[in-house]
Amino acid sequence: MLIIGIAGGTGSGKTTVVQQIMNELPQTEVGIISQDSYYRENHNLSFDERALINFDHPRAIDFELLAQHLKDLKAGKTIDQPVYSFVTHNRTDDTVLTHPRKVMIVEGILILANPELREMFDIKIYVQADSDERLIRRLKRDIAERGRDMQEVLNRYQNTLKPMHEQFIEPTKAFADIVIPNDKYNTVAIDVVRAVINQRIL
Repeated sequence: MLIIGIAGGTGSGKTTVVQQIMNELPQTEVGIISQDSYYRENHNLSFDERALINFDHPRAIDFELLAQHLKDLKAGKTIDQPVYSFVTHNRTDDTVLTHPRKVMIVEGILILANPELREMFDIKIYVQADSDERLIRRLKRDIAERGRDMQEVLNRYQNTLKPMHEQFIEPTKAFADIVIPNDKYNTVAIDVVRAVINQRIL
């Protein structure tokens, strides 16, 4: 199994890069795991308490479970991937049955910050984007998809997202095998990744 890690700041365009890589690849051979599914469950906290959690700090992620799930997939086992709700700031009772694939893509802002995960990635990619562009994308997404208002998003960006990005996310670019600038459609980088995947699939 080829495991590809795709990191980058919030709103950097990781999902777009994943879609570009998967485009033209056989869907049955490639699976995706999102770090967002692996936020720790916080059933012991009230909604207001959960809303105060710093979700951009590595301790908010259940890296142990994510690493174990990748090991299970690599061993040919199916996993029950958790489902996380950004509306309630908590895991739901649902899970997604995920089968092993020849290629697994793991994407998330903090996946390169964890040494155990880094060791498991055959290819490490960092998606680079301008901070203003990332903020605009984050604003649009959080308001449209997560029920936030503009002031809430801006406050979180200023107080949490930006300092956490500078402390934990941006430095992980040093671990990347490939840095993809997402200010334009970077066909060369995408084609290189696709070529490596195709070699493994064929």
